[in-house]
Amino acid sequence: NAFGWIQLGLTLLCTTIICSHQCNHLLLQQRKAIENSLQLLEKMGKNFPQQCLREKISFRFPKQVLESRQKETVRVAIEEIFQHIFYIFSKNLTLAAWDGTALDQFQNGLYQQIEQLEACVIKKHTYYCWNKEVSRLKLKKYFKKIDSFLKDKQHNLCSWEISRAEIRRCLQLIDKVTREL
Repeated sequence: NAFGWIQLGLTLLCTTIICSHQCNHLLLQQRKAIENSLQLLEKMGKNFPQQCLREKISFRFPKQVLESRQKETVRVAIEEIFQHIFYIFSKNLTLAAWDGTALDQFQNGLYQQIEQLEACVIKKHTYYCWNKEVSRLKLKKYFKKIDSFLKDKQHNLCSWEISRAEIRRCLQLIDKVTREL
């Protein structure tokens, strides 16, 4: 039935236009979401505990994964980063002593950002364009350091505060990159 095919074609066209329109505004939405995430990270805990200063560690975020001038490449990297952050902030939080509401809002915000990015990234088939192996391995190694640090410290208060400070720096870097694009 030709009419059915025309309807299907028009529906797909409209869906593609709507999705691409949403993706065009994604960086603006991301900036607002990152700003909100930073505020929630701040609200979750109090000031950095002085007793944790001696335990600080340098995780060395791999900045090169965000240095591409292609929006799609940066979107893929940011999506990957958010997935890692979501994973870290989804387990063994009992000793963190953070505001539970702010933590829930932070996790929900991350999840929504991942969903939005996935929708745009998959539609553009960017996974194939991104220098995925090198960049993904660098990100995986970076977040593995944070995860291992938390495990080594048995997810104690200081390890969580140090990780929260590191994630804040990470989000600030993403915020800076998205403003420059």
